[in-house]
Amino acid sequence: MKKLLAMTAVAALTLSSNVFAQDGEAVYNKACQVCHSMGVAGAPKAHDAAAWEPRLATGMDVLIGTVKTGKGAMPPGGMCTDCTDEDYQKAIEFMSK
Repeated sequence: MKKLLAMTAVAALTLSSNVFAQDGEAVYNKACQVCHSMGVAGAPKAHDAAAWEPRLATGMDVLIGTVKTGKGAMPPGGMCTDCTDEDYQKAIEFMSK
């Protein structure tokens, strides 16, 4: 019984990051749209491919790092207190298209 319980716990921990990953549009709607819908304080507007192009050229790792540390008026983590790197990537991909 203990062995089964331990294996179940390991499986749950392994799958948890995928199970709880958030959809890019959902992350945008809850945490990004406040600034990125209107370009507040120089934030690139959502779905403005030209504004996102030079940012995407720096690489996704750089963009995610910028979100995590903050930039200008954007606080560290943006407005998402429970986002993973994968969540940030999905939100960036959603906004940049």
